[in-house]
Order: sequence, then C-alpha cells, then structure tokens
Amino acid sequence: MEAEIISVGTELLLGQIANTDAQYLGVRLAELGIDLHRVVTVGDNAKRLHSALEAAWGRARIIILTGGLGPTQDDLTKETVAAFLGVDLVMDEESLNDIKGYFERVGRPMPPANAKQALMPTGGEALPNPNGTAPGVWVEKDGHILVVLPGPPFEMKPMFENDVVPRFHARFRSKLPLIKSRVLKLYGIGESHAEQLVSDLVQQSNPTLAPYAKETEIQFRLTAKTETEEEAEKLLDELEAKGRERLGEYVFAVDNETMQEVVGRHLSDRGLTVATAESCTGGLVADWLTDVPGSTKYFRGGVVAYSEAVKEKVLGVRRSLLAQFGTVSSEVAEAMAQGVRILTGADLGVAVTGLAGPDGGTVEKPVGLVYVAVSSTTATKSERYQWRGGGRQVIKRRAAQAALNLVRKEVVGRGIS
Repeated sequence: MEAEIISVGTELLLGQIANTDAQYLGVRLAELGIDLHRVVTVGDNAKRLHSALEAAWGRARIIILTGGLGPTQDDLTKETVAAFLGVDLVMDEESLNDIKGYFERVGRPMPPANAKQALMPTGGEALPNPNGTAPGVWVEKDGHILVVLPGPPFEMKPMFENDVVPRFHARFRSKLPLIKSRVLKLYGIGESHAEQLVSDLVQQSNPTLAPYAKETEIQFRLTAKTETEEEAEKLLDELEAKGRERLGEYVFAVDNETMQEVVGRHLSDRGLTVATAESCTGGLVADWLTDVPGSTKYFRGGVVAYSEAVKEKVLGVRRSLLAQFGTVSSEVAEAMAQGVRILTGADLGVAVTGLAGPDGGTVEKPVGLVYVAVSSTTATKSERYQWRGGGRQVIKRRAAQAALNLVRKEVVGRGIS
C-alpha cells in the first residue's frame, strides 16, 4: 500500500516553519503498515500543486495533502484538487454550520471569506474540524484515495486520528498488518553507547528495536508486527524487559511521557516538594515543571538569579564563593540549590548555572558549559556538562533536562529525603 504526502505552503519552502505534519504522518503511516514513498513540498501555487498531484497519482494509491485550506486567496488546495479530479466545488451546509458555530463560540462574527472553507469537491466527504474552521476532505476515485488535511498540527493530528485512521482500517482491514510501537526514553547515555548495550536486540527482525538521537534524550522505538494486538503487546513487553535490563537507570520514560511528568509523579508519590534556582535557563526548569497539571502539589517556586547580586542577596550565595570560583561552577550551583531550598522551605532545591552563548565563553569555561545541582537536607550534589553546537536555545533545553534528570536520579535512585 503506497502513500505520498504533498505538503502545501510557501512558508514551508522558505523554511519559516518546520514541516512537522509530514514527520508526524510518516511515523503514523508506518505504524499503520502503509508504505510512505515520498514527501513533496510545494508553495501556494495552483499550477505547481496540480503537477504534484499528477505525479503522485501515477505513483501512489493514497495521497495525503496538508495545508492550504484557509480562507485567503492563496489557500488553493481544495480548488486545485477539484480541478485535478475534474469536478465542481459545492457548498457543504453541515461544514458551513460548523464554521459559523466556531465563530459563535469565540464571540466573533464569521468573516464572509471563511465560507469558502465549507466548499467540497463533488463526491468528497467532509472531515469535521472541532479545533478550527477548515474541514478536511476524503475523496475516493479510480482506486485512489485523496485525503486533504489542515496545516496547523493541533488541527491536523486530531482529524487524522479521529477521522482518517478509522477509515483506513475499515477500507484496508484485510490488507494492513497490525503494527504496534512503543518508545523507551533514555537520558545520560550517548546513542552509540546505548546501541552497543542492546546490539543483538537491534539486529532482530520482529520485534525491532531502533535508536533515535533527539535533542535532549535518546529514544528506542520498539515495533512489533503481528496478527493480533495481544501478540504484539506480548512481544513488546518481552523486548522492553530485555532493554530495561541492559539500559538500567538510563531509561526514564515510555512513549509520550516527559521528564517533567516523570519527576512530578515521583515527587508526588513520595510527598516531596521542589524549588528551582536558575541562571542560564532563565526559568525554563520551573516552566517545564509547571506544565504538568497538579504541579502545585510539589512545586514550591523558583528564582531566576541571572545576576551575581540576585544570587548573593536572594539565594545567599557567598560573595567569596562567586569571586573564587565564578558564577559558572559546581560550587555556585550547589550554593544556589541550597539557597532556594532554604528560601522556599522545599524538600529539594535544584539549580542551573552555565554559559548558553553565543558570547561569553573562555578557554577555561567555553560556551555550552553547564553545572546543575540538587540539594536536600542531607546532601548536595552537582554534575558538569559540556555541550557543543545547537545554539543558545538548544543549550538551555539540554540544561533544563539535565537538571530535572538529576532530581529524578536523587529521588528515585538514591532515595533522597
């Protein structure tokens, strides 16, 4: 079963936004057992989109288009699809009522231009969009399936999962294998080292184990292809157990769970609280912790101590310590962690200090040097990291992940209290 994705949008070609739609759909199509052979990106140009459709029609049975469903004149996807299929665009009253209802819910009158979003190619089926104003389209013709989805990921993903995936299953039930996947997330180990630990598991064919290096973690995707869900889960459970045995404490989460969710769960389970003291991350650790619903149970507060004066006057870091070791040092990181713990009355204090760049580095302390520390009433510990490349924002995210992982290790692995 061959598929092709056509991503529509001049902003994609110019690199103004990343094509996360194609990335997401590529993963999901593989999980569904549908072979994705190409991803083609075209701008907001009807002639070039028409050519892309002609080429895809000759290569793939399933064609998925994303983007170009807005109300403006340069949103031409449905118009081009209709012209390519040789059919008219007709008003879908149910879709029009949904669009009117959307604007009523947000308390604004519907601009007349939005009515064009309710137009459907003759023979097409509207896919509802509860998260926006652009319905999608499902069209079948001459043994081909065309699926038209909105571009914004928060609209595209629910539409694909709720309306497209069930149609694929119903349409190809006897032809699609059952493919189940699971993701193990690792921190504190490099991709090559991690792969060495499970090299024999990586080489097996079913279930498979494949490593992926992400910005702040390493992931192993476990995939089983079977006839029943029970068989797939059994194979995945067995492979996960073998992987955990080899990878040990480096495994911190499964599937979509984030580091901050894991840390929050363990803090909550143990009735512990945490506070943050941040320099180079600028409050990112606190932001991530408070992204988790219910974090008020365990997060006391945070201090963004960017200057030496705030480190000294708010967190109680001694001036002599700053003068002797500098703000980017294990000694200062540990003092910051101790200071915020005492200041807030939290069980744990976690601190970050470093050089996110691009300026400010020296030979002794280059850009990308970061210290993270965690402090309890019985112990204070720190770790040193040196990252190269990626830029300021990447270093900040890596530092925040490292800080949370240190909390995780101390709470879970060493029973800090």
